[in-house]
Amino acid sequence: MDCIFCKIANGTIPAKKLYETEKSLAFLDAFPLAQGHTLVIPKNHYSKIQEMSKADNLDLFDTVQVMAAKLESISSSCLVAIHNGKESGQEVPHVHVHLIPRKASDGAGPVHSMFTKRPSLGSDEINDICNMITGTK
Repeated sequence: MDCIFCKIANGTIPAKKLYETEKSLAFLDAFPLAQGHTLVIPKNHYSKIQEMSKADNLDLFDTVQVMAAKLESISSSCLVAIHNGKESGQEVPHVHVHLIPRKASDGAGPVHSMFTKRPSLGSDEINDICNMITGTK
């Protein structure tokens, strides 16, 4: 497999490792958006979070929690972000969680600032969406 994160996990490509468990790895992002920008990955390859085993999922988010606490040495706040599929902005098709220390002066804004074309939904459309997601009619 030609996955850069799998190569980092198996040691083929070096990375600035910050924390590691049997199932997860946290390392500094090679192209940081802020000082301390960290990626947390499962060592097993999964493209999307819904493909992950329960054990890998639990370990990944335990590692996210540990690293979020460690990043408080840089900033009291951090953005926790997952792009889950190509259309969501995922550039590497391997599950990864971004932990990005935030400061009021960083100019990034809230997640809602990313979307300039928001839908205007009526109650019938909202009900239809709810039914599609839950599988009810």
